[in-house]
Amino acid sequence: MSETMSESPAVANASGAIVATDDILSRSSSASRRMERRALPPGPEGMPFAGNLFQFRADPLNFVTAVARSYGEAATIHMGAQPLILFSRPEHVRYFLTEQPRNFTNREFARNLTRLLGDGLLTTDGDFHRQQRRLVQPAFHKKRVDSYATTMVQHTSEMLDRWTPGEALDIARAMQDLTLRIVAKALFDVDLRDGHENLGQQFTNVIENPVQLPFSLRGLPINLPFTTYGRNMAARAALDAYVYGLIAQRRADGHDRGDVVSMLLAAQDTESDGAGLTDQQVRDQTMTLLAAGHETTSNALTWTLYLLSEHPYVLERLLRELDDTLGGRAPTTAAIPKLRYLDWVFNESLRLYPPAWTQGRHAIASFERAGYVFPAGTMVMLSQWVMHRLPEVWGDASAFRPERWGGEAVPQGAYFPFGSGPRMCIGMPFAQLEMRLLLATILQRYTPKLVPGWPVVPRPRVTLRPKYGVRMTLVPSPLA
Repeated sequence: MSETMSESPAVANASGAIVATDDILSRSSSASRRMERRALPPGPEGMPFAGNLFQFRADPLNFVTAVARSYGEAATIHMGAQPLILFSRPEHVRYFLTEQPRNFTNREFARNLTRLLGDGLLTTDGDFHRQQRRLVQPAFHKKRVDSYATTMVQHTSEMLDRWTPGEALDIARAMQDLTLRIVAKALFDVDLRDGHENLGQQFTNVIENPVQLPFSLRGLPINLPFTTYGRNMAARAALDAYVYGLIAQRRADGHDRGDVVSMLLAAQDTESDGAGLTDQQVRDQTMTLLAAGHETTSNALTWTLYLLSEHPYVLERLLRELDDTLGGRAPTTAAIPKLRYLDWVFNESLRLYPPAWTQGRHAIASFERAGYVFPAGTMVMLSQWVMHRLPEVWGDASAFRPERWGGEAVPQGAYFPFGSGPRMCIGMPFAQLEMRLLLATILQRYTPKLVPGWPVVPRPRVTLRPKYGVRMTLVPSPLA
């Protein structure tokens, strides 16, 4: 998901669903009031009424890291009147995401995304979520995912053909444009450069003009073209018109074109009543996959290219592996399992810069953890950023060292860039294949180098994006 979908820092689930801190501030449920009267884990002192809201907003990553290190496995953070319990040990990740997932819902942390995406996989819970996941799952079976490999490599090669040696560009923007083109082809069987450029622009307009409730001054519900709200609503209407038009066209011709929309239209729930997806449900799932399908992958590629630029010895070893395995040939699905070091590099990049850096859950019933009894309604916060950098788990936690993935045991729950349990990201196979094919293709032509002095600052919103982009010079690869 794009960080620009919410200007406020937000608690996000592993697949990107969020609840903005403005929503947390406005929520004062009876459950939270009951929690205030009971013992909670200690946490940082906050301000009257606002609690820790301003501390969190000022520097979310350092704030949650400091809280975890100061207060241990469980700490209470107040977002206004609403307490959140930050759990910071692998065993807690296992408990919430894998062992007791049905006691913890996600929808309370997805209000902003529901307004944009509807009832997709990121924003629903319970039986409805499980039914929808069954219907969407065939779109990500291995055979169908592998069928997109040629498209992924072809689109990347076309991008590289347009690059010029010595040119400096924003790699973050380049990766976003590339992955959006790829996911649009996989979802819709359309090329955004072939008369469909407006689709990409309208999607950009939605995520760069966020609208929240309660509305901030810049997002007042005034439907005029020059307002944030007006631009957001116009872009959403254009996207809806496009997607619904595509759905109507596909239903009319009844032909499976090999894209995800065709798969969704053909899906039937054989474990229930055999019903398929309605047009609204196809729209919601398509918008969800469009948003999630390019945002996390583009961020992962950007951070990986940045890390390789800063660690030339890692880049050199990776280039040797690419040369030995591919010998100048385009990467294929058959070659990917042989690229072991490439796999380590991505594991380590996702550890240090997880695109989804935090997630949340809401307790349906009371539960016990860390020596406390928490009532129904408890808001739980987990953070990949914190967990992936625990010194007691990782040792040299801040170091970019892909070799650690060559045999060091990692406790279950300590590493979860794609989530875990029944809500693990359904598009993980697609993303993993795409990241590896794209990077292997790029590095055989160019080894981008960070422009000296360029500030690279993580900006945590819904996803972890570089605040100022990542400007890099296109250095021809020694493999070219």
